[in-house]
Amino acid sequence: MKRTAARLADGREILYYDTDDGAARAFPDTRALDSSATVTTSEVRRDPLLGDAVVIASHRQGRTHLPPADACPLCPSTPGRTSEIPAPDYEVAVFENRYPSLAGDTGRCEVICFTPDHGTSFAGLDEERAALVLAAWTDRTAELAAREGIRQVYCFENRGTETGVTLAHPHGQIYAFPYVTPRTTRTLAGVAAHRERTGGNLFEEVVARELADGSRVVLEGGHWTAFVPYAARWPYEVHLYPRLRVPDLPALGDDARAEFPRVYLELLRRFDRLFDRPEPTPYISAWHQAPTDAGRDRDDFALHLELFTVRRAADKLKYLAGTESGMEAFMNDVRPEDAAARLREVASR
Repeated sequence: MKRTAARLADGREILYYDTDDGAARAFPDTRALDSSATVTTSEVRRDPLLGDAVVIASHRQGRTHLPPADACPLCPSTPGRTSEIPAPDYEVAVFENRYPSLAGDTGRCEVICFTPDHGTSFAGLDEERAALVLAAWTDRTAELAAREGIRQVYCFENRGTETGVTLAHPHGQIYAFPYVTPRTTRTLAGVAAHRERTGGNLFEEVVARELADGSRVVLEGGHWTAFVPYAARWPYEVHLYPRLRVPDLPALGDDARAEFPRVYLELLRRFDRLFDRPEPTPYISAWHQAPTDAGRDRDDFALHLELFTVRRAADKLKYLAGTESGMEAFMNDVRPEDAAARLREVASR
């Protein structure tokens, strides 16, 4: 993999990732951008009752929202139209978000573009490109985690306007948080309590139970296991774990790294075959990684990816109702065992 670093007109960093060591990506950004426009007013506040961190980022109200394809800021630049990516072509590109929720003392937000092809999706990539995306996720996790003040790195993708996507181009985001996220904090508390009570690792026991039961297993590789969780919150939700427990993407072994593109692309393609609809299935794909701090919490954590869709039927979406939004009490309309059976049924032949 070759990584090429450059700067955009307002000083933000952009990185190109290529499989070809001879790729040349040093193209200047000719836009007249004001560097002061990238200064954010984000602040992190703590909920006094729950203790959860909440980011206030009012400057994001003016961010780009569903532009037409010929004005996409994530496509390569062309003569007469410059975008966020100055190069006329790229394989994978990562750059600092122009409208970040987190920046400076409150962390960092990056955009990762999986392909220059506006009309495709991650599921349409080949295994070589998917491997390059994994390499970029890994590189960004390692670099951001090493920065002073960063407590957790989160790589994720939202696809489809149903999930709140504002740019249709195939892309994801990478957030470097200055705190451990509420979801991870609650998970670590459960893992620590289980260790204190039994001496075992809760992540490993969850995966072992799913493999032993088998009814919710969706896919098994030599180095990865995918299953619908026993208490799934979403209609179709899959958790993907490497067989060898590691805390984060940089710690992933070579064998698991090599197998990941095939397994992940198969899962994404199954999601697209779940419903009889012409458009792709909307989903959220989220990497859960350990906090950056050294210690027992990090040692106990298990890297995993959670993939879920907000669609519950061909003509129905799973909206967060008052129970979910108001009380975080989820109600699922699809039995996890039925969801797993359907995901096995739509496997590639």
